[in-house]
Amino acid sequence: MSRPDDIRANIAALETRIASACLRAGRSRSEVHLVAVSKTFPATDIEHAIAAGMTDIGENKVQEARDKKPDVSGAARWHLIGHLQSNKAKDAVRFFDVIQTIDSVALAEKIARAAEAAGKTQDVLLQVNIGREAQKSGAEPSEVAALAKDVAAFPSLRLAGVMAIPPLGEAEEMRPYFRELRVMRDDLGLRELSMGMTDDFEVAVEEGATIIRVGRAIFGSR
Repeated sequence: MSRPDDIRANIAALETRIASACLRAGRSRSEVHLVAVSKTFPATDIEHAIAAGMTDIGENKVQEARDKKPDVSGAARWHLIGHLQSNKAKDAVRFFDVIQTIDSVALAEKIARAAEAAGKTQDVLLQVNIGREAQKSGAEPSEVAALAKDVAAFPSLRLAGVMAIPPLGEAEEMRPYFRELRVMRDDLGLRELSMGMTDDFEVAVEEGATIIRVGRAIFGSR
């Protein structure tokens, strides 16, 4: 098959799996937004994904989105799902509709200032270090409630939910982390729950994910 056909077939297979996970959980398929994670893949692949029905694109780095987005003519919401350095705040606001990796008040303030200057209300999620891993970005679970209150106070930010990347492990081993994140989201009274990737998205959907971030199952191995 050609590259566009491969991507289209992968998305169709993925949709079947998402629908099955929703059915098992008694949820509507419309409750789950699929973000196609295109890091390291060219703009042409993003175009193929959008043509196949993808409405949300995820990138890990501001620089990569800055390089690729001008070459993508299809309409989509762009999500930043990688760690954001505060000196890239202005470009992040410029190139992304959603920034999923807010993990400090200082970073939120930088984003808020950039959004205000751009005349934009920026959608953001809080990244939670749900596995409490020293090497990972994200706010500590015990700090999330206070961080949410501070972030929500910025007029140019719209706090939508929480996201996390649990420790490596088998899909079923992720379930307790996903459940903890869901409870956290519920306690904060927020809507979005961004969790689950290629190897564990079905468990994430069963546990309430509203956003799943899938790359390899769409674009293939990097």
